[in-house]
This record gives sequence, structure tokens and C-alpha cells, in this order.
Amino acid sequence: MVDVGAFIGQIFVIVLLAVLAIFVVVVLFRAIRIIPQAYAGVVERLGRYQKTLTPGLNILIPFIDRVLPLVDMREQVVSFPPQPVITEDNLVVSIDTVVYFQVTDARAATYEINNYLGAVEQLTTTTLRNVVGGLNLEEALTSRDNINGQLRIVLDEATGKWGIRVSRVELKAIDPPASIKDSMEKQMRAERDRRAVILTSEGSKQSQILEAEGRRQADILRAEGEKQSAILRAEGEALAITSVFEAIHAGRPDDKLLAYQYLQTLPKISDSASSKLWIIPSEFTEALKGMSAGFAARSDERSAPPTP
Repeated sequence: MVDVGAFIGQIFVIVLLAVLAIFVVVVLFRAIRIIPQAYAGVVERLGRYQKTLTPGLNILIPFIDRVLPLVDMREQVVSFPPQPVITEDNLVVSIDTVVYFQVTDARAATYEINNYLGAVEQLTTTTLRNVVGGLNLEEALTSRDNINGQLRIVLDEATGKWGIRVSRVELKAIDPPASIKDSMEKQMRAERDRRAVILTSEGSKQSQILEAEGRRQADILRAEGEKQSAILRAEGEALAITSVFEAIHAGRPDDKLLAYQYLQTLPKISDSASSKLWIIPSEFTEALKGMSAGFAARSDERSAPPTP
């Protein structure tokens, strides 16, 4: 017969070994903790801060050490909902903010503040109201860089003890009231219309100036052309007169030829249809005398007997 007591003892040993194996696995599982990159884990030993786990493999004391939820060490971007802010000129504007921050100390972010994300949001809202409250609407719309710088400095100083570093604060949108928007649009439209009128008048003025300058240059060029034409015509006539004068002197004309040419020129004075009065120069009688003397000499030569 099978010994019942031995069988029960074997079963007990097997169960004990199985429980021991499971316990060892659980102990190993609780003793070994792998932390991902860019995360950190805060370890408490018997309810008290013990150390901060870094990325990689870490060994803990099972059932004594407890790891709190991991802390993200990467830079985080948080967009807060629009916040109503009253400006210096008593206008309510809605401002959206975006905060860039990074946890630099996991222990301080865990123990120095209950909810660092909510604390950053509330601190951003109060600081924004203080900064924008000292500016009027126009300054708030045009001084975003200044507001961003002041917010970042205040937030960085306040969150330093929480183990948080604020790198940037940006105003995503500044929305004034609807009535102010309408007034600004009308003002911008009026300003654009004024600039359009000014540009149109400036264009017309420049066009008139250019046209006047063009006419002046054309008159100058026309006068220069007429001047050069007159000079060239006078020079041509002078050269023609000089050539004729030289030709006459080279031919050595006598009084008879000159008188004949004078008589040929006189009829041209009366060629014009508007000539009502013909004045005979005094030299006309002298020319006639010269011609008559010439013809008399010619007749004497013909009537004289030939010389033997």
C-alpha cells in the first residue's frame, strides 16, 4: 500500500517549493526597476524620500522601497485657456498663453509643490494680469516680446524652488472686445483710404512734373535744333556768298557786266503778289548810264572805218 503520509509530505514540499519560487520571482520583480530615458523615479523607503532613480537598471529593496509615479524630464509645452485681463485703459482682453517648461529636479517637483502644472497655470495667469494691467490696449498689442520676457523672468524665479525651469512664455492670441475690433478695423480702413489718396495725388503730381519736364526738354531740344539749323544755314549762305564773290573777282567783270546783272535782278523785286509799290534805287540811273556808254562804244567801233 502507498504510504499516505509520505505522499502528503511530497505534495507539501512541492507546494512549498512553488510558493518559494513565486516569492523569489516577486522579490526579483520588486527589486529590479527599469527607468526609461528622459524619465526619473522618486524612491521612498518606509515613507521617506530615499533617492531618485536615473534611466536604466536600478536595484531596490523589495517591500521596503516604493517608487512613485515617474516624472517626465523632457521640456513640456502647455497651452492654457484664454484668460480675461483688464488693461490700463479699462478694456477687457482675452489672452491665450503658451508656457515652455522643464522639470530639472524630480524630488523638488514631487515634494515642494502639490501640482506643479496647476501652479504654473495659476502663476502665469496672475503674472499676466499684473504685467498687462500696466499697459494700455495699443501697448499690449505691440509689446508682446516685452510681455513674454517679463512673464518668463517672473515664472522662472518663482518655479525655481519647485525644480522647474521656464524657458519661454508666448502670448498666442490677444483678443480685444468686439466693439474695439470694429473701431480698429474702421480706423485701419480709413488709414488705408488716406494712404491711397496720398499715393494717388503723389502719382498725379509726379506725372505732371514729368510731363512738364518732358515739354521743357522738348522745347530746349527744338530750340537747339533751330539754333543749329540757323547756324548751319548762315554758314552755308556765307560760304555761298564767299564762293560767288571769289568767282566774280576771279572773272574780273567790267562795269558793263555788272550793270547788266543789276538790270536782271531788278524785275525780281516786283515778283511778289503783295508788292504795291516799286521803288527804283538811285543806282538804277548809274546802271543805265553804264549800259548806254557801253552800247555807244560798241556802235562807234562798228561805224569807224577799218584801219588800212
